[in-house]
Amino acid sequence: MREEKKQLKKQYQQTPRPMGVFLIRNNINDKVFLGVSLNLPGIINRHKFQLKNGVHPNKALQADWNKLGSVNFAFEVVDELTSGNEASRDYRKELELLEKLWLEQLLPFDERGYNERKPTRAEMLRRIAERRVE
Repeated sequence: MREEKKQLKKQYQQTPRPMGVFLIRNNINDKVFLGVSLNLPGIINRHKFQLKNGVHPNKALQADWNKLGSVNFAFEVVDELTSGNEASRDYRKELELLEKLWLEQLLPFDERGYNERKPTRAEMLRRIAERRVE
């Protein structure tokens, strides 16, 4: 029995997790929060836990969740990467590209969503230059 438990645990740990792009959709106003993860079930569970406990880092999403209730939100997987047999392959770059493509397509910023715009390369360089001057 103990050996069987060890086998099951090992099998679970070696099972690849679904990875890709997910949305948290506000069904009242259709605003979305877009994210990516190497472990979709894990990250979705984390977001649900944070929202239910009032500790989500995205204040606007948390405020709407508190105001409208959990029944008015949906968690959706919109794009999934399939892992191959290469155990050493790093999927982070592919996920980064997928995130960028979905952000460009959905534009989930301001009144359309809960995401914050990522600074462009030029903006990051300008900020670095400003810090050097001070």
